[in-house]
Amino acid sequence: MAQDVIVRIQGLNKTFRGRAGTVVALNGIDLDIYRGEIFGIIGLSGAGKSTLVRCINFLEKPTEGTVTVDGEELGRLSKKQLLEARRSMGMIFQQFNLLQQRTALQNICFPLEIAGTGKADAEKRARELLEIVGLSDRADNYPSQLSGGQQQRVAIARALATNPKILLCDEATSALDPTTTRSILALLKEINKTLGIT
Repeated sequence: MAQDVIVRIQGLNKTFRGRAGTVVALNGIDLDIYRGEIFGIIGLSGAGKSTLVRCINFLEKPTEGTVTVDGEELGRLSKKQLLEARRSMGMIFQQFNLLQQRTALQNICFPLEIAGTGKADAEKRARELLEIVGLSDRADNYPSQLSGGQQQRVAIARALATNPKILLCDEATSALDPTTTRSILALLKEINKTLGIT
């Protein structure tokens, strides 16, 4: 049985124009990512990896080319439709991007609140996710009370909150030590295997 493509990128270019001139960050990218696959993008610093990841969920709009996610060409969607499409894509960042004034539980509830989920349902989902990432005992801790690895686990749980089909990771382990990096990568592999997330 042929695997189906969940992300298709065709003829993707991204150019930034500024006072210092024009920078071509991406040029002629063609790429298929299959449903359920773990896919890595490797390159030197400044090669355009983060730009490419941000083009997949249209946080960065391509200068040319198309990005199709789960059969929908993102460039053709209205603003409202694009927001809905983005809900199917979780995002994990290098620097965790947790809200410092919110507990681990509240950080995970945040995207659910934005999506209009009721408080009780959001908290139930957040507690399930804390269990998955091995932090059920840290629900009431603030980011400043957590290690880097624990903060990234909260960020992963938050990215999973809306049941995404795709989990995008932008150098999710580069701020972590080697041992913690291995544990986070093992967690991502386990999530891929048990939840089927690309």
